[in-house]
Amino acid sequence: MRELPVVNFALSVQAVGFSRFGEDWLGVLITPWFMNLMLLPGPDSAWREQQPGIKIDKHFPYGAFEFTLGREAQIGIYALCSLFSPMFQFENQAAALAAAESALQGLLAETAPRAVSRRDLLRGAIGKGNR
Repeated sequence: MRELPVVNFALSVQAVGFSRFGEDWLGVLITPWFMNLMLLPGPDSAWREQQPGIKIDKHFPYGAFEFTLGREAQIGIYALCSLFSPMFQFENQAAALAAAESALQGLLAETAPRAVSRRDLLRGAIGKGNR
């Protein structure tokens, strides 16, 4: 990836906040070229036997988001939902980490149901009366 023009060299790979959510593990994966919400299946996950490329909806306290399934030799099946790509809006790793933590916090916030936008999620505008 280093030769591609989408790499932000101020950033590194970091897994953020992975914890149990229902039958899955939820977190954010930061790389120098993207930031994704990521789900890793638990043993009872309904989607663990699905094929890569399939899209699934996952429901969170704040709303539903669409994830795309992928497969990596070292971790197996996973689901991802893009938050940022490319990553040039982040000056450093601390800024990317703050955005990742804010996205997770907002996603898991209990609020009144409404249409969810990634922009609101990442700006921290959810759950604050900004409708």
